[in-house]
Amino acid sequence: MKKNKISKDWINKRRRDIYVRQSKIEGYKSRAIYKLKEIDEKFKILKEVKSAVDLGAAPGSWSQYLVKKIRNGKIVSIDLLKFEPIKNTHQIIGDFTDEKYKKDIKNYFKDEIDIVVSDMAVNTTGNKNLDAIVTGELCLEAMKFALEILKKKRKICIKNIYGI
Repeated sequence: MKKNKISKDWINKRRRDIYVRQSKIEGYKSRAIYKLKEIDEKFKILKEVKSAVDLGAAPGSWSQYLVKKIRNGKIVSIDLLKFEPIKNTHQIIGDFTDEKYKKDIKNYFKDEIDIVVSDMAVNTTGNKNLDAIVTGELCLEAMKFALEILKKKRKICIKNIYGI
């Protein structure tokens, strides 16, 4: 009974969410786009960027934004989950921590990359402390990966819902 009420509350909250409505109007796959857009407008992280990797890309709104901002560049979107194709991106369904997929990404670019972005989070268990730790570890993996593939003095942008 309690779970049903929580589900209804979540659905009602989403219906009233201005960013959910705006993302549908503008054709983005999720409301997450607005956080990346805000970061980019404030810090100009995509200025002079020609190559990008979007870790944990599904459903794809960050990749959609990258496509709009990076003209004539290369973008790889990778996620464990299958997601709809996004024009002008190379999509990989797999785990970026797996050596096979790291190699696929490196081979696609044949050079170092300008920026790695990530909006990844683990599936929540309901235990906020555990979820924060596991998501934090995922962010550390993203940073390690970025250090392997980024050009010197390039950028990484990781959004973490737990604020670690």
